[in-house]
Amino acid sequence: MTGPARNTDSDGFVSWREFLTSAFAPSLALVCLAVWLHAADSLIVATMLPSIVSDVGGAALVGWSVSLYEIASVVAGAASALLTMRHGLRAPMSFAAALFGLGCLLSAVSPSMAVILVGRALQGLGGGGLVAMAFVAVGVIFPRRYTARALAAVSTFWGISAFLGPLIGGFFVEYATWRWGFGFFAFQAFGLSLWIALRPDQASVQTAVTGKFPLRRLALLCLAVLLVSSGGIEVKPLQTSLLVGAGILCLAVFLRLDGRAEMDRLLPKLPFSLRTPTGASLLMILSLSIATIALTAFGPLLTTAIHGVSALTAGYIVACSSIGWTIAAVLVSGSPERLDRQMIAAGITMVVISIVGFLYAVPNGPVWLIAVFAAMDGAGFGLAWTFILRRTTSLADSDEIQRISGAIPTVQRLGYALGAAYVGIVANAVGFASIEGSAEAAEIATWIYSACLPFALLGLVAMFALVRKQPASQSTILG
Repeated sequence: MTGPARNTDSDGFVSWREFLTSAFAPSLALVCLAVWLHAADSLIVATMLPSIVSDVGGAALVGWSVSLYEIASVVAGAASALLTMRHGLRAPMSFAAALFGLGCLLSAVSPSMAVILVGRALQGLGGGGLVAMAFVAVGVIFPRRYTARALAAVSTFWGISAFLGPLIGGFFVEYATWRWGFGFFAFQAFGLSLWIALRPDQASVQTAVTGKFPLRRLALLCLAVLLVSSGGIEVKPLQTSLLVGAGILCLAVFLRLDGRAEMDRLLPKLPFSLRTPTGASLLMILSLSIATIALTAFGPLLTTAIHGVSALTAGYIVACSSIGWTIAAVLVSGSPERLDRQMIAAGITMVVISIVGFLYAVPNGPVWLIAVFAAMDGAGFGLAWTFILRRTTSLADSDEIQRISGAIPTVQRLGYALGAAYVGIVANAVGFASIEGSAEAAEIATWIYSACLPFALLGLVAMFALVRKQPASQSTILG
C-alpha cells in the first residue's frame, strides 16, 4: 500500500512570511476555521446555557449538553482517519461541516432541552470530525517543514476562541437571543462546507481501503465514552466507579478488536505501546490530558473556596493556560526538525513541573503563583505540541499518517473525558461535595492534585520513549 508522498525538506528555519505567502495559505485558512468552529462553539454554549435553561427548561439535562458533545466528538474523531483514507478529505470534511451546521440549526429552533441535546450530539459529530480531519490535513497536505507553523496557527485560533467564545455568547444573550448564537455558527459551518466542497480534492491523501465500515467498533467506543462520561456527570463514588470501570473495559475490548483489524483499523497499530514512537506519543497525550484536566474541572472552584478570589479572577487564572499555549506555539513554530526531540522534551517537562506546582500552589497560594503554573502548563504544551505530530509521523509508515493525525486530537478528548471522571471520583471521595471552610478545601485540593501525579509521571515516561534516538532502520525517513 502506498500512502501520501511526504516532503522531506524539513530542516531549516521557516519564517511566517514564507509560510503565509505560500501556496498552502488557503488550506491553512480552511483548517483554522474548522478548529475555530469546534473550539469556540463549546465556550459560547457554556455562556448561553443559563439563558437556554431559563427559556426551555431542562436544568437536570444541562450536564449532558457538554457530555454528548464530547462523546460524539471522540467517536467522530476516531472514524475520521478511515473516512479520509477511503474518500479523500473533501467529501468527509464538507459533510462534517454540514453536520455541524445542521446541529446548530436544530438547536436554534429547539422547543425543548431534549431537542437541543440532539443538536449538540450532531454538533459534536461534526466538530470532532472537523478537528480530526484538520489534523489529518496538516499531516498529509503540508510539507513537513511547514507542519509546526500550521499547528502554531491552529493553537492561535484555539487561544483566540478561549477569549472570543464567551464574549460572543454573552453578546447574543445580552443584545439578541441565544438562538441567534446557534444560528451564527450554523451560518459559518454551512459556508465552510460549501467552501470545502468547491475546492479541488486532495487525492493524494486517499488510499485503497475497502470493506465494511467498522460500525460495531465505533458503537463500542461510543458506549465506552458514554459510560465514562455518565460517571463524571453525577459523581457518586460507587456508582461512578462502576460506570467508569465498565467504560474502561469497553475501551479495552475496542482496542483489542481494532488492533486485530487490518485495512479498516480506526487507530494506529499498538496505539498506546511504549515500544513504538506512535504508541509513546498517544500514551503521552492520553496521560497528560488526564493529569491536567483538574485545572479546568476544579481549579476555579478550589481557588475561589481557598483564596476567596472572584469567579472572574479564577477564570482568568485558567485562561493563563491558553495564553501560555498560544504564545509558546507561535514563538517556537519556525524551529527546524532537528530540534524536535529537544522541544518535545522541554515542553512536556514543563507540563509535569506545573502539575507538581499546582500540588503546592493551589492549597497554599499565593494566587499569582497558581497563575504562573497555569501559564507554564499551557506553555509546555504549546512548546511540545507543534512538534509531536511532526516527529511521530516522520517515524511512521506512510499508510499510518492519517490514522496518527486523526488520533492525536481524539485521544486528547478521550483523556479529558477519562480524567474528568477520575478526578471527580477522587474529589467526592475526600468530601468535595460538603466543603466547609478554606482549610478543608485546601486539603481536598492536595488530594486532587496528588491523584494527578501518577499520570503525569506516566506521561513523562512516554515522552522519553518518544524522544529517544531511533534505530537506523526507523530514522532513515528523516533524511
